[in-house]
Amino acid sequence: MKILIVEDEPLIAEDIAEILQKNEFQVTNIAYNKEDALEELRNNLPDMVLLDINLNNKMDGIEIAENIQSLYQIPFIYITSYSDRNTLEKAKRTEPSGYIVKPFNEAGLSSSIEIAYYNHTQKQQRHFPELNLLKLNARLQDKISDREFDLVKLIYEGKTNKQIAEALFISGNTVKKHINNVYLKLDTISRATTLVKLRQFMTT
Repeated sequence: MKILIVEDEPLIAEDIAEILQKNEFQVTNIAYNKEDALEELRNNLPDMVLLDINLNNKMDGIEIAENIQSLYQIPFIYITSYSDRNTLEKAKRTEPSGYIVKPFNEAGLSSSIEIAYYNHTQKQQRHFPELNLLKLNARLQDKISDREFDLVKLIYEGKTNKQIAEALFISGNTVKKHINNVYLKLDTISRATTLVKLRQFMTT
């Protein structure tokens, strides 16, 4: 899973990045302000965003969240030092997938990401039909194999690499290899862009 970190404190940002990499998430980048975050979203769309609310003494995180909701519909989790009523009310209106109050721990952050991503994907899937291999391959020049389709279905359901490996009884490296093959065949670069394309194929 590709994750963008938006955090204005470099030490905290690096700590988050280290935890993510240790738990086999991929950090696409670290954005220290609103402008960098919006540019990263435009040019290198992640699967999820970890988002500080207060950036350089401004509540720019709320504006970034509104941008995510209106343009990208990917899950995001607030990681913030603020838990006052005013901040919570503003945050709730953006419908985050999670809200973590600093300081956080490794286990809490990792599990929050997995649950948030899964719940967000399940919520989105209610609006889309189930995957169909024949319909999918009818749109592709390089066809998806039966084995790859097993993996694609799990991606479509919001499973992480670790969960996919356990479900298919294969190694993490094999999962990554299959995912890269699927990305090539679908001409996508991330789970987020893959889900968008799969949903388009199933509804058109």
